[in-house]
Amino acid sequence: MDARDLLRSRPEGLYCPRGDFFIDPVRPVERALVTHGHADHARAGHGAVLATRETLDIMALRYGAGFAGATQEARPGEEIALAGVRVRFHPAGHVLGSAQIAVEAEGMRIVVSGDYKRSRDPTCAAFEPIPCDIFITEATFALPVFVHPPADREIGHLLASVRRFPERTHIVGAYALGKAQRLIALLREAGYEEPVYIHGALARLCAYYESAGVALGPLLPATVEGSDGAPPPGSIVVAPPSALGERWSRRFADPLLGFASGWMRIRQRARQRGVELPLIVSDHADWGELTATIGETGAAEVWITHGREEALARWCELAGIAARPLHLAGYEDEAE
Repeated sequence: MDARDLLRSRPEGLYCPRGDFFIDPVRPVERALVTHGHADHARAGHGAVLATRETLDIMALRYGAGFAGATQEARPGEEIALAGVRVRFHPAGHVLGSAQIAVEAEGMRIVVSGDYKRSRDPTCAAFEPIPCDIFITEATFALPVFVHPPADREIGHLLASVRRFPERTHIVGAYALGKAQRLIALLREAGYEEPVYIHGALARLCAYYESAGVALGPLLPATVEGSDGAPPPGSIVVAPPSALGERWSRRFADPLLGFASGWMRIRQRARQRGVELPLIVSDHADWGELTATIGETGAAEVWITHGREEALARWCELAGIAARPLHLAGYEDEAE
């Protein structure tokens, strides 16, 4: 069987001709399978969407209940037949509800990883390597310079800074879906019992995570409409990265800006954003995890999407694994 009969690139995204569906399409299509709820993968306006329950819920929170003509829940590991093609959703370890999608027909299996990470995360199910013939991997941090340290070490840096500067409000930029909730959960694991103050843009997603059984501890709004009050000095505030450079962040007592992202490995990025406390906490696999995962799948061929495609393709070539960049349009380097 030719792999292109099972999956191929089209302007809308990855397309399965046999099943007549797309995976993470960047334009409205009749049938979409969605790996996770980040906006560059989960778009509104499709005729029908198949995704995990959590991803469907997150899309409804972000786009409204009518974000698609119809929806269907994919349970982890459940086989679903779509016009002679079998698909299964397996945990990707990226954010709550994130999934890899295995597409199979006539003895050939292609696994679409979506976005994934291999490090521990108390807020979502861990990545499961799935044996396959072709593995489609992201390449967000696919350069050897990217080595993500243990996240609890970075949380230790944050708490040490709070102790060192008790007169300053620590405002940490964290992506609204996944990163913010992981950061808060890690703070709780480290023994931080004080309220964490959150930007209003995080409130609904944090509430959803808690409804799904992810304990985040006491959360309070960082600002209250019609009030000039602010969290006391020494507090930790979590906000979307875009809020760090806004007037919003200047209302707090002597704010100290932090940013939780894999991109904080590049110190120039931290300086450009005015970040005093760069925290290397990533929801994507680093270079070593990407290459190890490829080996674990046993794939004879690797297709590479959104990121440092050429570097990872070269590594595959040296390892004796066929590889090709897909050059898919529409997937962004997330603010992480």
